[in-house]
Amino acid sequence: MKLTGRRKSTNVEDRRGSSAGGGGIDIGDILGKIGGSQGSSSGSSGGGLPDMGNMAQLSGCMSGKGGMSLILIILVVVGLLLMCNGGGGDLLNQCGGGLGDIFSGQVENQQQANTQMTEEQQDEIYDFTLQILGSTEDVWTKEFEKMGLTYKSPSLVLYTNSVRTACGLGQSAMGPFYCSGDEKIYLDLAFFQTMRTELGAIKGPNGDFSEGDFACAYVIAHEVGHHVQHLLGTLDKAHAKMNSMSQTEANKVSVQIELQADFLAGLWGHDENEMFGSLEEGDLQEALTTAIAIGDDYLQSRAGYSNPQGYTHGTSKQREKWFKKGFTTGDINQGNTFNVPYNQL
Repeated sequence: MKLTGRRKSTNVEDRRGSSAGGGGIDIGDILGKIGGSQGSSSGSSGGGLPDMGNMAQLSGCMSGKGGMSLILIILVVVGLLLMCNGGGGDLLNQCGGGLGDIFSGQVENQQQANTQMTEEQQDEIYDFTLQILGSTEDVWTKEFEKMGLTYKSPSLVLYTNSVRTACGLGQSAMGPFYCSGDEKIYLDLAFFQTMRTELGAIKGPNGDFSEGDFACAYVIAHEVGHHVQHLLGTLDKAHAKMNSMSQTEANKVSVQIELQADFLAGLWGHDENEMFGSLEEGDLQEALTTAIAIGDDYLQSRAGYSNPQGYTHGTSKQREKWFKKGFTTGDINQGNTFNVPYNQL
Protein backbone atom coordinates (compact mmCIF):
# COMPACT_ATOMS: atom_id res chain seq x y z
CA MET A 1 0.00 0.00 0.00
CA LYS A 2 1.11 3.54 -0.73
CA LEU A 3 0.59 5.42 2.53
CA THR A 4 3.39 8.00 2.47
CA GLY A 5 2.15 11.31 3.82
CA ARG A 6 -1.24 9.98 4.89
CA ARG A 7 -2.79 11.36 8.04
CA LYS A 8 -2.89 9.39 11.26
CA SER A 9 -5.94 8.99 13.43
CA THR A 10 -5.92 10.64 16.83
CA ASN A 11 -8.64 8.37 18.22
CA VAL A 12 -6.07 6.25 20.02
CA GLU A 13 -5.52 5.24 23.63
CA ASP A 14 -2.01 3.95 24.13
CA ARG A 15 -2.06 1.61 27.13
CA ARG A 16 1.02 -0.34 26.15
CA GLY A 17 3.10 -1.28 29.13
CA SER A 18 0.14 -1.07 31.50
CA SER A 19 -1.09 -4.12 33.38
CA ALA A 20 -4.73 -5.16 33.33
CA GLY A 21 -4.35 -6.92 36.65
CA GLY A 22 -5.68 -10.31 37.67
CA GLY A 23 -8.99 -12.00 37.08
CA GLY A 24 -10.12 -13.92 34.06
CA ILE A 25 -11.23 -17.48 33.49
CA ASP A 26 -9.22 -20.53 34.44
CA ILE A 27 -8.16 -21.91 31.09
CA GLY A 28 -7.89 -25.46 32.35
CA ASP A 29 -11.56 -25.33 33.31
CA ILE A 30 -12.46 -23.94 29.90
CA LEU A 31 -10.57 -26.59 27.99
CA GLY A 32 -12.03 -29.30 30.16
CA LYS A 33 -15.55 -28.13 29.46
CA ILE A 34 -14.79 -27.80 25.77
CA GLY A 35 -13.60 -31.38 25.71
CA GLY A 36 -16.74 -32.51 27.48
CA SER A 37 -19.10 -30.53 25.23
CA GLN A 38 -17.72 -30.84 21.76
CA GLY A 39 -18.74 -34.40 21.06
CA SER A 40 -22.40 -33.89 21.95
CA SER A 41 -22.82 -30.59 20.16
CA SER A 42 -23.06 -31.95 16.64
CA GLY A 43 -26.65 -32.11 15.47
CA SER A 44 -28.09 -30.90 18.75
CA SER A 45 -30.35 -27.88 18.75
CA GLY A 46 -29.78 -27.29 22.44
CA GLY A 47 -31.56 -24.78 24.62
CA GLY A 48 -31.78 -21.07 24.02
CA LEU A 49 -28.71 -18.99 24.71
CA PRO A 50 -28.78 -17.12 28.01
CA ASP A 51 -28.63 -13.35 28.11
CA MET A 52 -25.30 -12.66 26.44
CA GLY A 53 -24.65 -9.62 28.62
CA ASN A 54 -21.32 -7.89 28.04
CA MET A 55 -19.84 -10.88 26.24
CA ALA A 56 -22.35 -10.42 23.42
CA GLN A 57 -20.88 -6.97 22.84
CA LEU A 58 -17.48 -8.36 21.94
CA SER A 59 -16.68 -9.17 18.33
CA GLY A 60 -13.34 -10.80 17.66
CA CYS A 61 -11.47 -10.34 14.43
CA MET A 62 -11.36 -13.93 13.30
CA SER A 63 -10.53 -12.32 10.07
CA GLY A 64 -6.84 -11.68 10.08
CA LYS A 65 -6.27 -14.11 12.91
CA GLY A 66 -4.81 -16.75 10.68
CA GLY A 67 -2.58 -19.71 11.27
CA MET A 68 -2.20 -21.85 14.35
CA SER A 69 -3.44 -19.17 16.73
CA LEU A 70 -6.76 -18.97 14.93
CA ILE A 71 -7.41 -22.68 14.96
CA LEU A 72 -7.48 -22.78 18.72
CA ILE A 73 -9.11 -19.39 19.13
CA ILE A 74 -12.03 -20.76 17.10
CA LEU A 75 -12.07 -23.93 19.22
CA VAL A 76 -12.10 -21.98 22.46
CA VAL A 77 -14.78 -19.55 21.27
CA VAL A 78 -16.99 -22.45 20.17
CA GLY A 79 -16.29 -24.17 23.47
CA LEU A 80 -17.18 -21.04 25.42
CA LEU A 81 -20.49 -20.82 23.63
CA LEU A 82 -21.18 -24.48 24.35
CA MET A 83 -20.25 -24.03 27.96
CA CYS A 84 -22.43 -20.96 28.32
CA ASN A 85 -25.37 -22.46 26.48
CA GLY A 86 -26.43 -24.33 29.57
CA GLY A 87 -25.15 -21.73 31.98
CA GLY A 88 -27.18 -18.77 33.11
CA GLY A 89 -26.25 -16.24 35.72
CA ASP A 90 -23.79 -13.45 35.11
CA LEU A 91 -22.22 -14.34 31.80
CA LEU A 92 -19.55 -11.71 32.18
CA ASN A 93 -18.27 -13.62 35.17
CA GLN A 94 -18.63 -16.95 33.38
CA CYS A 95 -17.23 -16.07 29.96
CA GLY A 96 -16.21 -12.46 29.85
CA GLY A 97 -12.74 -12.76 31.32
CA GLY A 98 -9.45 -13.37 29.60
CA LEU A 99 -8.98 -16.61 27.71
CA GLY A 100 -5.49 -17.19 29.02
CA ASP A 101 -2.91 -19.39 27.34
CA ILE A 102 -5.25 -21.25 25.01
CA PHE A 103 -2.81 -22.65 22.51
CA SER A 104 0.78 -23.86 22.17
CA GLY A 105 2.65 -20.92 23.62
CA GLN A 106 0.97 -18.32 21.43
CA VAL A 107 0.54 -15.89 24.31
CA GLU A 108 4.18 -16.23 25.22
CA ASN A 109 5.12 -15.83 21.57
CA GLN A 110 3.26 -12.56 21.35
CA GLN A 111 4.83 -11.37 24.58
CA GLN A 112 8.21 -12.21 23.12
CA ALA A 113 7.30 -10.39 19.93
CA ASN A 114 6.71 -7.25 21.98
CA THR A 115 10.22 -7.43 23.41
CA GLN A 116 11.93 -8.62 20.22
CA MET A 117 10.69 -5.78 18.03
CA THR A 118 13.11 -2.89 17.72
CA GLU A 119 11.92 0.62 18.50
CA GLU A 120 12.00 1.37 14.78
CA GLN A 121 9.81 -1.63 14.00
CA GLN A 122 7.32 -0.70 16.71
CA ASP A 123 7.15 2.85 15.40
CA GLU A 124 6.54 1.59 11.87
CA ILE A 125 3.70 -0.70 12.92
CA TYR A 126 2.26 2.04 15.14
CA ASP A 127 2.25 4.58 12.31
CA PHE A 128 0.76 2.07 9.87
CA THR A 129 -2.06 1.21 12.26
CA LEU A 130 -2.96 4.84 12.85
CA GLN A 131 -2.89 5.57 9.12
CA ILE A 132 -5.29 2.69 8.40
CA LEU A 133 -7.59 3.76 11.22
CA GLY A 134 -7.52 7.29 9.82
CA SER A 135 -8.45 5.90 6.42
CA THR A 136 -11.45 4.05 7.86
CA GLU A 137 -12.58 7.31 9.45
CA ASP A 138 -12.40 9.12 6.11
CA VAL A 139 -14.19 6.34 4.25
CA TRP A 140 -16.99 5.75 6.73
CA THR A 141 -17.59 9.44 7.29
CA LYS A 142 -18.39 9.73 3.57
CA GLU A 143 -20.41 6.52 3.50
CA PHE A 144 -22.55 7.66 6.44
CA GLU A 145 -23.06 11.05 4.79
CA LYS A 146 -24.52 9.23 1.78
CA MET A 147 -27.07 7.69 4.15
CA GLY A 148 -27.81 11.03 5.81
CA LEU A 149 -26.08 9.90 8.99
CA THR A 150 -23.12 11.06 11.06
CA TYR A 151 -20.27 8.65 11.61
CA LYS A 152 -18.84 8.35 15.10
CA SER A 153 -15.35 6.89 14.97
CA PRO A 154 -14.35 4.11 17.36
CA SER A 155 -11.37 4.50 19.62
CA LEU A 156 -8.41 2.20 19.14
CA VAL A 157 -6.84 0.91 22.33
CA LEU A 158 -3.27 -0.32 21.98
CA TYR A 159 -2.22 -2.61 24.79
CA THR A 160 0.39 -5.15 25.80
CA ASN A 161 -0.62 -8.71 26.71
CA SER A 162 -3.92 -7.97 28.50
CA VAL A 163 -6.43 -5.16 28.88
CA ARG A 164 -9.62 -4.31 30.77
CA THR A 165 -12.64 -3.60 28.56
CA ALA A 166 -16.37 -3.05 28.99
CA CYS A 167 -16.74 -6.61 27.68
CA GLY A 168 -14.39 -8.19 30.18
CA LEU A 169 -10.68 -8.95 30.25
CA GLY A 170 -9.07 -9.06 26.81
CA GLN A 171 -5.79 -10.82 26.07
CA SER A 172 -3.37 -10.87 23.17
CA ALA A 173 -4.34 -14.48 22.48
CA MET A 174 -7.73 -13.26 21.30
CA GLY A 175 -6.21 -11.21 18.50
CA PRO A 176 -7.75 -7.82 17.62
CA PHE A 177 -11.36 -7.46 18.78
CA TYR A 178 -14.17 -4.91 19.00
CA CYS A 179 -16.27 -4.24 22.10
CA SER A 180 -19.56 -2.46 21.42
CA GLY A 181 -19.99 -1.85 25.14
CA ASP A 182 -17.38 0.92 25.00
CA GLU A 183 -17.18 1.30 21.18
CA LYS A 184 -13.48 0.50 21.15
CA ILE A 185 -11.19 -1.70 19.11
CA TYR A 186 -8.45 -3.47 21.07
CA LEU A 187 -5.14 -4.41 19.50
CA ASP A 188 -1.78 -5.66 20.72
CA LEU A 189 0.62 -4.52 18.00
CA ALA A 190 2.66 -7.68 18.56
CA PHE A 191 -0.10 -9.46 16.65
CA PHE A 192 1.19 -8.01 13.39
CA GLN A 193 4.69 -9.16 14.23
CA THR A 194 3.25 -12.62 14.84
CA MET A 195 1.59 -12.46 11.42
CA ARG A 196 5.00 -11.82 9.91
CA THR A 197 7.17 -14.26 11.85
CA GLU A 198 4.77 -17.17 12.37
CA LEU A 199 1.89 -16.87 9.95
CA GLY A 200 3.82 -15.58 6.96
CA ALA A 201 1.26 -12.87 6.23
CA ILE A 202 3.91 -10.14 6.20
CA LYS A 203 6.97 -11.11 4.21
CA GLY A 204 8.91 -7.88 4.13
CA PRO A 205 12.37 -7.85 5.77
CA ASN A 206 12.96 -6.58 9.29
CA GLY A 207 9.28 -6.43 10.14
CA ASP A 208 8.35 -3.77 7.59
CA PHE A 209 5.11 -3.81 5.63
CA SER A 210 6.52 -4.03 2.11
CA GLU A 211 4.51 -7.22 1.64
CA GLY A 212 1.35 -8.17 3.47
CA ASP A 213 0.34 -4.68 4.53
CA PHE A 214 -3.14 -4.91 3.00
CA ALA A 215 -3.72 -8.18 4.84
CA CYS A 216 -3.00 -6.33 8.09
CA ALA A 217 -5.21 -3.44 7.01
CA TYR A 218 -8.00 -5.97 6.43
CA VAL A 219 -7.66 -7.03 10.07
CA ILE A 220 -8.32 -3.48 11.25
CA ALA A 221 -11.03 -2.81 8.67
CA HIS A 222 -12.94 -5.92 9.72
CA GLU A 223 -13.07 -4.74 13.34
CA VAL A 224 -14.16 -1.28 12.20
CA GLY A 225 -16.83 -3.13 10.22
CA HIS A 226 -18.22 -4.45 13.50
CA HIS A 227 -18.32 -0.87 14.76
CA VAL A 228 -20.28 0.16 11.66
CA GLN A 229 -22.70 -2.69 12.35
CA HIS A 230 -23.09 -1.43 15.90
CA LEU A 231 -23.78 2.16 14.81
CA LEU A 232 -26.39 0.99 12.30
CA GLY A 233 -28.04 -1.21 14.93
CA THR A 234 -27.28 -4.44 13.08
CA LEU A 235 -24.88 -5.91 15.61
CA ASP A 236 -27.07 -5.29 18.64
CA LYS A 237 -30.19 -6.68 16.94
CA ALA A 238 -28.30 -9.77 15.84
CA HIS A 239 -26.96 -10.42 19.34
CA ALA A 240 -30.44 -9.97 20.82
CA LYS A 241 -31.80 -12.43 18.27
CA MET A 242 -29.11 -14.96 19.16
CA ASN A 243 -30.19 -14.91 22.81
CA SER A 244 -33.52 -16.57 21.99
CA MET A 245 -32.13 -19.19 19.59
CA SER A 246 -30.72 -22.66 19.84
CA GLN A 247 -26.94 -22.89 19.65
CA THR A 248 -27.00 -24.12 16.05
CA GLU A 249 -29.25 -21.29 14.87
CA ALA A 250 -27.28 -18.70 16.85
CA ASN A 251 -24.12 -19.88 15.12
CA LYS A 252 -25.76 -19.14 11.77
CA VAL A 253 -26.48 -15.57 12.85
CA SER A 254 -22.87 -15.26 13.98
CA VAL A 255 -21.75 -16.29 10.49
CA GLN A 256 -23.99 -13.60 9.00
CA ILE A 257 -22.47 -11.01 11.33
CA GLU A 258 -18.92 -11.94 10.43
CA LEU A 259 -19.50 -12.20 6.68
CA GLN A 260 -21.07 -8.75 6.70
CA ALA A 261 -18.03 -7.40 8.55
CA ASP A 262 -15.90 -8.96 5.80
CA PHE A 263 -18.07 -7.23 3.21
CA LEU A 264 -17.67 -3.91 5.01
CA ALA A 265 -13.91 -4.41 5.13
CA GLY A 266 -13.98 -4.98 1.38
CA LEU A 267 -16.09 -1.87 0.87
CA TRP A 268 -13.53 0.11 2.85
CA GLY A 269 -10.81 -1.23 0.53
CA HIS A 270 -12.82 -0.14 -2.50
CA ASP A 271 -13.34 3.40 -1.22
CA GLU A 272 -9.80 3.66 0.13
CA ASN A 273 -8.39 2.94 -3.31
CA GLU A 274 -10.82 5.26 -5.08
CA MET A 275 -10.13 8.12 -2.69
CA PHE A 276 -6.37 7.73 -2.37
CA GLY A 277 -5.17 5.28 -5.05
CA SER A 278 -3.20 3.47 -2.38
CA LEU A 279 -3.39 -0.14 -3.53
CA GLU A 280 -0.54 -1.78 -5.35
CA GLU A 281 -0.29 -4.96 -7.39
CA GLY A 282 -0.91 -7.97 -5.18
CA ASP A 283 -2.64 -6.07 -2.36
CA LEU A 284 -6.11 -7.43 -3.10
CA GLN A 285 -4.80 -10.98 -3.29
CA GLU A 286 -3.18 -10.55 0.13
CA ALA A 287 -6.56 -9.83 1.69
CA LEU A 288 -8.31 -12.61 -0.22
CA THR A 289 -5.64 -15.09 0.84
CA THR A 290 -6.14 -14.04 4.45
CA ALA A 291 -9.93 -14.43 4.13
CA ILE A 292 -9.49 -17.95 2.80
CA ALA A 293 -6.99 -18.88 5.50
CA ILE A 294 -9.36 -18.02 8.33
CA GLY A 295 -12.49 -19.78 7.09
CA ASP A 296 -14.14 -22.08 9.63
CA ASP A 297 -13.85 -25.13 7.39
CA TYR A 298 -10.14 -24.57 6.83
CA LEU A 299 -9.45 -23.96 10.50
CA GLN A 300 -11.42 -27.02 11.58
CA SER A 301 -9.58 -29.10 9.01
CA ARG A 302 -6.26 -27.87 10.39
CA ALA A 303 -7.46 -28.81 13.86
CA GLY A 304 -8.36 -32.31 12.67
CA TYR A 305 -12.16 -32.31 12.77
CA SER A 306 -15.24 -31.12 10.88
CA ASN A 307 -18.43 -29.70 12.39
CA PRO A 308 -20.32 -27.39 9.99
CA GLN A 309 -22.96 -26.72 12.64
CA GLY A 310 -20.21 -25.20 14.74
CA TYR A 311 -19.25 -22.62 12.12
CA THR A 312 -19.36 -19.12 13.60
CA HIS A 313 -17.49 -17.02 11.02
CA GLY A 314 -18.10 -18.63 7.64
CA THR A 315 -16.20 -20.91 5.31
CA SER A 316 -13.13 -19.85 3.35
CA LYS A 317 -15.22 -19.56 0.20
CA GLN A 318 -17.84 -17.43 1.96
CA ARG A 319 -15.33 -15.08 3.54
CA GLU A 320 -13.51 -14.59 0.27
CA LYS A 321 -16.82 -14.06 -1.54
CA TRP A 322 -18.16 -11.36 0.78
CA PHE A 323 -14.91 -9.45 1.10
CA LYS A 324 -14.55 -9.46 -2.67
CA LYS A 325 -18.19 -8.40 -3.12
CA GLY A 326 -17.63 -5.37 -0.90
CA PHE A 327 -14.42 -4.54 -2.72
CA THR A 328 -15.86 -4.82 -6.23
CA THR A 329 -19.26 -3.18 -5.68
CA GLY A 330 -18.44 -0.46 -3.16
CA ASP A 331 -22.17 -0.42 -2.44
CA ILE A 332 -23.25 -0.89 1.16
CA ASN A 333 -26.71 -1.93 0.00
CA GLN A 334 -25.20 -5.09 -1.49
CA GLY A 335 -23.97 -6.34 1.88
CA ASN A 336 -27.09 -7.41 3.76
CA THR A 337 -26.07 -10.95 4.65
CA PHE A 338 -29.17 -11.27 6.83
CA ASN A 339 -31.47 -11.16 3.78
CA VAL A 340 -29.68 -14.03 2.04
CA PRO A 341 -30.77 -17.64 2.71
CA TYR A 342 -28.11 -19.24 4.86
CA ASN A 343 -27.35 -21.95 2.31
CA GLN A 344 -26.70 -19.28 -0.31
CA LEU A 345 -24.23 -17.21 1.70
